[in-house]
Amino acid sequence: MNSRLSAALLAVSLSMLCATQASAQKPAKPPLSATVDLGFVNTAGNTDVTTLNGAEKVAYTSGPVGVSQHFSVVYGRSAGVTNASDWKAGARLDYVIHDGVGVFALGSFERNTFAGFKWYLEEAAGLAATLVNSGGNLLKTELGASLIQQRSLTDSTDSFIAGRVAATYRRDLTDVAYVQEEASALPNLQQTKDLRINSETSLVAPISKHIAVKLSYAIRFDNLPEPGFKKTDRIFTSGLQIVF
Repeated sequence: MNSRLSAALLAVSLSMLCATQASAQKPAKPPLSATVDLGFVNTAGNTDVTTLNGAEKVAYTSGPVGVSQHFSVVYGRSAGVTNASDWKAGARLDYVIHDGVGVFALGSFERNTFAGFKWYLEEAAGLAATLVNSGGNLLKTELGASLIQQRSLTDSTDSFIAGRVAATYRRDLTDVAYVQEEASALPNLQQTKDLRINSETSLVAPISKHIAVKLSYAIRFDNLPEPGFKKTDRIFTSGLQIVF
């Protein structure tokens, strides 16, 4: 009897030890996260320039609620003349209702005179769903509506309702490295020819616990750009990402 009890206690102890080690190897994701990107930018399209960029993002999750904010800037000068100036900022609120399905609301601001506008505002809301989250694959989608407001360089303003369809796919290459694709489409519900599509592909490969190499390629398409401007901008960035 004593030998059987000792064997049982030993088995339980080993199980608890293995569980503890597994938990130590894969710590729970912290509720608060922050990243800072610093790197090299090469653009083609409405802006042809080599310059520097910076970005930051802070996200907080508590139960079904997720809140995040972001800020980024691309700025360049050549021969004493500013030839790139793109400023972005935004915030987002997510609430999971049941089994990966929830609602979202967001607001964003952009100023990019080299794309033809002094400022661009988007306020959006809709449904969001996590379709896949297993085997190193994560796929999220969202469907909603946006209010778009814009002021051009000639001080003309435009305001319209657009649909919003977006998806984010992330594939883990290793325990720490991953590739991610983010895409969104904003069709003008009042003028069918006015369609905007944004895409960004990123590759992140950590070189230490808090520092990673990040490569990113973004495409911005506006089927009805401001007069004198091109429809497509392409932005390639490479640099370091600092994780807090």
